[in-house]
Amino acid sequence: MSTSEEKAESLRKVIETLDILRVKCPWDAKQTNESLRTNTVEEVYELCDALIKEDDDNIKKELGDVLLHVLFYSKIGEEKGKFDIGDVAEALNSKLIFRHPHVFGDAKAETAGEVSQNWEQIKLKEKGGNRTVLAGVPDALPSIIKAFRIQEKAANVGFDWADRRDAWNKVREESDELASEIERMDAQKMEEEMGDLLFSIINVSRLYGINPENALEKTNRKFIKRFNYIESKAKERGVSLNDMTLDQMDELWNEAKSL
Repeated sequence: MSTSEEKAESLRKVIETLDILRVKCPWDAKQTNESLRTNTVEEVYELCDALIKEDDDNIKKELGDVLLHVLFYSKIGEEKGKFDIGDVAEALNSKLIFRHPHVFGDAKAETAGEVSQNWEQIKLKEKGGNRTVLAGVPDALPSIIKAFRIQEKAANVGFDWADRRDAWNKVREESDELASEIERMDAQKMEEEMGDLLFSIINVSRLYGINPENALEKTNRKFIKRFNYIESKAKERGVSLNDMTLDQMDELWNEAKSL
């Protein structure tokens, strides 16, 4: 592993390389915040994919790609005379110290839950008390992650179930309401109740320490693996999936589950 000095030197070399590319490479020279934005989203998803797979080699690679984008946006900011990577790092360091008074100050926090509660109170103070509790949840977040973060932030200021077991009653209530709307076949109401049911399930996930995004992604991957098994076996038999009966596919599905 690198020493602090070696880490700083490696970062310095990357910054210098990017400075050169920004001048001498036609592609790098023409990039803007807007042109890079969609690539940044893609790189973050690729990092998430590597993290889910616990692929350390790819995690290292994808972290480098994300770091490149951080440095690139900082370089563009420097060219505009607004900020540079040093300003970004200083602002981050100041924020970390300010948000950890239990480490760098006199505040007390013995558990991760207490730290989270402190964070929400600190964040409300960061903009002179004009920040709302849910203001820090980005509009563009995927809906499952957004719901989780909304619930988490509300809980950190005391808006939460007194007994997490009671949250299951809310799931049952929302499920019954959805079933009623399905009987009526009111498309708008069905959509609303489905949203309420999903929100309540995500809340139960949070209360039991389960990340719903990770849980659903693992199920997605499990389904893909098993369905791919059905498809591969069908090809071995020279049969199209469309020509197979549901019972035949179920038999292969159960085989895949046992692997």
